[in-house]
Amino acid sequence: MAGDRWTPATETAYRGPILMLHGGGQTRHSWNRAAAGLAVDGWTVYTLDARGHGDSDWAPDGDYRLDGLVGDLRGVIEQLDEQPVLFGASLGGMTGLTAEGENPGLLRALVLVDITPKVEPEGVKRIADFMRGNPDGFANLEEVADAVAAYQPHRTRPTNIEGLRRNVRERSNGRLYWHWDPAFTRPRTLVDTPTADHGRMVAAARAVEVPTLLVHGGRSDIVSSDGVEELLGLIPHASAVNVSAAGHMVAGDDNAVFVAEVGGFLDTLV
Repeated sequence: MAGDRWTPATETAYRGPILMLHGGGQTRHSWNRAAAGLAVDGWTVYTLDARGHGDSDWAPDGDYRLDGLVGDLRGVIEQLDEQPVLFGASLGGMTGLTAEGENPGLLRALVLVDITPKVEPEGVKRIADFMRGNPDGFANLEEVADAVAAYQPHRTRPTNIEGLRRNVRERSNGRLYWHWDPAFTRPRTLVDTPTADHGRMVAAARAVEVPTLLVHGGRSDIVSSDGVEELLGLIPHASAVNVSAAGHMVAGDDNAVFVAEVGGFLDTLV
């Protein structure tokens, strides 16, 4: 598994480790700005590429079920000296919630970013359709940028698209392809079945006792008010924050508000 580590300045009081897990189809770089801000506040931040994503290895057996992701997370935490605060966006949040609920005490605290046990099927389908799109790849970064802009019409298309190169891989035919393992998008894999894991996530949520924060996007098509209400019923001590201008990718859509909100939550941790 590939990852980056962001360390606080030596003159900053050390507050502990944060482990950040991205959503399906993303990479660890989706956390870059947030990680840098949290490190300034004294946290050592680890951002990871999930199996089959970014620079991490693809699963040789094509196994991208939740059990494998939870196992990966536990393996990483075993190498840390302390319990981390886990930030999990979408798929990363599913992983963190399940891991803590089924292994109590694994984490110090949990920050769920636009994910609840109950998710909206139409939003899930939109993500799956995007990830399965363009199976023949792209001729250049301009075509990649066009695909991203169509998927995220609420964001301004960047004038410098070179940063998108981290999201694709060039194959021997000279064309660019998305960074994730195509096996991840096969039917009945996690990209299709977060709704199928609802019962398991509900059971896990009921067992979560660590401090928990849900940060969800006001424009999200994944998390609804029903999903928020269900989560707060399952984890009564949890709190929820609505970032009104953000969609499903909260940190990417409104990073300043995201960091401010999670900063307030982190300040409550002893």
